[in-house]
Amino acid sequence: MSLDGMNVPSVVLEDVHLTLTAGSGPVNILNGVSLTVGQGETLAVVGPSGSGKTTMLMLMAGLERPSSGAVRMAGKDLTAMGEDELARFRRENLGIVFQAFHLIPTMTALENAALPLEFAHHPEARRLAREALEQVGLGHRAGHYPSQLSGGEQQRVALARAFAPRPRIILADEPTGNLDEGTGARVMELLFKMQAEDRATLVLVTHDRNLAGRCGRTASMHSGRMEER
Repeated sequence: MSLDGMNVPSVVLEDVHLTLTAGSGPVNILNGVSLTVGQGETLAVVGPSGSGKTTMLMLMAGLERPSSGAVRMAGKDLTAMGEDELARFRRENLGIVFQAFHLIPTMTALENAALPLEFAHHPEARRLAREALEQVGLGHRAGHYPSQLSGGEQQRVALARAFAPRPRIILADEPTGNLDEGTGARVMELLFKMQAEDRATLVLVTHDRNLAGRCGRTASMHSGRMEER
């Protein structure tokens, strides 16, 4: 999964700051975060609620823009892109798994898993989505709607949707946060299995120290600052 044949890091943040304006004045969310994640690496980001973990992930996804600093993903400068370019970049390079499953209730599991591929006008969107559902053990549930699936099954559909386009980078934000312990463990087994098979880069935000320990590296965030462990 080489980036244009070069050993370009998958994720580079350079002195990233983010300040938002609230009623009481400016609020510093990120305070000079710098980070490099190589191709195929697995990084866990831990820290208390409100420390900036999810915001940092949103910057990596191009869903939030920094006040200053550089954000480069797969060798591309996200801060230089317009909204259309960012949307295209996400479709072609990123898989995102949220704590909330974000499935469309009026679409079947297959239609939800195929969605990013359909947006990219991939000619084999349904086939690839079905293969991804088979990977997560839900091929037999392809025609079911989210309301007919358990929480664990819904998150597995979300995994299939993230991995179906074979992304270079997976961003996962508390992907087991809405699941019981046993179901969460099974979902994470799938996540790491699929990451290893695709040799994708994984950045995982979690409160679970045991889960973080499965990643190759761990970084901790406190008050918008990051420390490597």
